[in-house]
Amino acid sequence: MMTLTPTIEFFADLPEELSNVSLRRNSTTGARTVVMTFERLQAIEKFQSFTQRFNGHLRLADEEGAMEIEPSSVKFIFGGDEGDELRGAQCSFDLVKNDHWERFIRFMERYAEANGMGYQDR
Repeated sequence: MMTLTPTIEFFADLPEELSNVSLRRNSTTGARTVVMTFERLQAIEKFQSFTQRFNGHLRLADEEGAMEIEPSSVKFIFGGDEGDELRGAQCSFDLVKNDHWERFIRFMERYAEANGMGYQDR
């Protein structure tokens, strides 16, 4: 199997840097929600949003292949004196099937290792 550095992309070939990820589970329904936080977005900084079309999916790629995930929400965070400075973004999506959840966790373990991130249980 070929080793591939794990990437997260809103636009093809433009990897984003994940700042934080929160994994949540609804105790009543068992539904799992992932919330990814990005302090910076390469797509906006490089004006890719104007030259490439966002396909509505978040692409997670590693040595097992690529996953195309449709976010349930994308929230842009603004701040600064005028409230118009982009401070980050949050992308949320649900993973219902156990095999999808397990595949996502394997991806996150590889992404965390490649990017010096660690897991902290609450």
